[in-house]
Amino acid sequence: MADDSTTIELTRSELREVAGYAVACARPALAIFERDRPDDRRPRAAIDAARAFADGGERTKALRDSAWAAQRAAQEARDAGQAAASDAARAALAAAGAAFLHPLAKATQVKHILGSAAHAARALELSAGADPAVGADHIARSRILASPVVVDVLRRYPAAPSGGGRVGELVRQLDASLR
Repeated sequence: MADDSTTIELTRSELREVAGYAVACARPALAIFERDRPDDRRPRAAIDAARAFADGGERTKALRDSAWAAQRAAQEARDAGQAAASDAARAALAAAGAAFLHPLAKATQVKHILGSAAHAARALELSAGADPAVGADHIARSRILASPVVVDVLRRYPAAPSGGGRVGELVRQLDASLR
């Protein structure tokens, strides 16, 4: 296992695979955001930009900007008391951010790989009346979606860090199940 003092080799192909995985994990929560905030296309744009990267596009300023826009959408939903929509937008942010996974052997980088799944699980959970079984079901589906390439990349990093509330707990559950 890598430690915090090393760098990790990542190919562009591996980054694309991780981004594609993040998109697949985030997409189910998009309906929650769009139901609560139908005029806000920022999370969908972030997911679409991440999908374009996964399909062979470049890591561009537009991709990074779409991630930041999804973050602003998440903050606005949170401020409006729409917690499920906020986590759904954070799932989209994480999907776009997956394209920018850093080759640093730091546990915090695990969130770039698994954050979209965890935020989507939390959004689905909250949308179902804070039912943890719904979140666990999404984590189980996300585990199945992880290709051998995604698992191999994940295993190059230290285990997910502690903290992060319920989303952090979901990240650690998925992380442990994939290692």
